Amino acid sequence: MLDEHGYRPNVGIILVNDHRQVFWGKRIREQAWQFPQGGIKDGEDPVEAMYRELQEETGLLPNHVEILGRTADWLHYDVPSRWVRREWRGLYRGQKQIWFLLRMLGEDRDIQLKSGKEKPEFDAWCWHDFFIPLDTVIEFKRDVYWLAMSELARHLFSADEISTRLSRCMSSGSSRKPNTASI
Repeated sequence: MLDEHGYRPNVGIILVNDHRQVFWGKRIREQAWQFPQGGIKDGEDPVEAMYRELQEETGLLPNHVEILGRTADWLHYDVPSRWVRREWRGLYRGQKQIWFLLRMLGEDRDIQLKSGKEKPEFDAWCWHDFFIPLDTVIEFKRDVYWLAMSELARHLFSADEISTRLSRCMSSGSSRKPNTASI
């Protein structure tokens, strides 16, 4: 399901524990780490999709989390054409995402990466400082991560702390900050 601009609706999840650390999942058989995310199915609203993706990717149920916030609008990223399936080229641009900030109410043992799925998304996970260096995120998603974290950090941190620490998230090798006009 693509919108009129070629973007697939999607949800992203920033899961934090009591120490304001984020859940970081390692994609199966890769060295890429990311937050849980996934597509919104036809007929689902973003909240329903978020809970489904949360369970599919982490094994957590709605009673294991509390919603602290969500992005006010869609955040978009384009997928490089070399990553797009041949049959989708010219139609598919990338993803548009609503991001959720969730507080973990359950225990670490509640996280089950396989959670009944034949093909889990992650084969490892860890807790990491909220202001994770974004050079560990695949390049074409970095701006969206930065925008989501910038918008949702206010639910956990003071404005001064956000300003100081979020600027450190950008890769030291990055020559620019993402466009923040949509915040």
